[in-house]
Amino acid sequence: MRSRYSAYVRDLTGYLLDTWLPRTRPSALEPNPPGLRWLGLEVRRHAAQDVDHATVEFVARSRLGGRAQRLHETSRFVREQGRWYYVDGDVR
Repeated sequence: MRSRYSAYVRDLTGYLLDTWLPRTRPSALEPNPPGLRWLGLEVRRHAAQDVDHATVEFVARSRLGGRAQRLHETSRFVREQGRWYYVDGDVR
C-alpha cells in the first residue's frame, strides 16, 4: 500500500499499473493534475484473509487548487506467484 501511495505522489503510473491485478486494472491511468499536492497517508487497518488475500483500509490526503481532498478506501490485494497486486477497493 505504501509503495502504491508513493507511486501516486511521484506520478509513476507505470508502477501503479504493474502492481494492479491484470484482470481488474484499467488500460491506462491519467497523470496527476497540475498542482496536485499529496499530503499524507494513514493506514488505518490491515487484515489478512489468508496467506494470499488481504485488505488495507487507508486515508490519503491531497490538495488541489487550494481545496483539501481525501480518499478513504478499503483496498483488496491478492498474492499471485509470490507478488502482491491491488485488486480493487471500496471508497468510503
